[in-house]
Amino acid sequence: MKASLALVFCVFAGLAAAASQQQYTSKFDNVNVDEVLNNNRVLNHYLKCLMEKGPCTPEGRELKRLLPDALQSDCSKCTDVQRKNSEKVINYLRTHRAGEWKLLLDKYDPNGIYRAKHGAH
Repeated sequence: MKASLALVFCVFAGLAAAASQQQYTSKFDNVNVDEVLNNNRVLNHYLKCLMEKGPCTPEGRELKRLLPDALQSDCSKCTDVQRKNSEKVINYLRTHRAGEWKLLLDKYDPNGIYRAKHGAH
């Protein structure tokens, strides 16, 4: 499972959390990930936020803040729903938005440490 990079995509599900918690908040776990993935305007907004090429929602800012923790901890604070939604988003981006997926990997895992560990290419 690509858990180490999973949190990168939790924002698409509207996930936000505080790094000091035992588990990231589940208050946005009911967001319909398919609707986000099928709405290019919303998806592009999140991608631009993550790449620092556009403004961020509060969730996007929180995601960027938590990403190093999620990578280092193998998403150990993610809920089961967050892992499931993250895998869905990862698969979508790898299949339908490969260019953006590569840019995200290059930005958030420039040395390939976490993607090599989990087979996320």
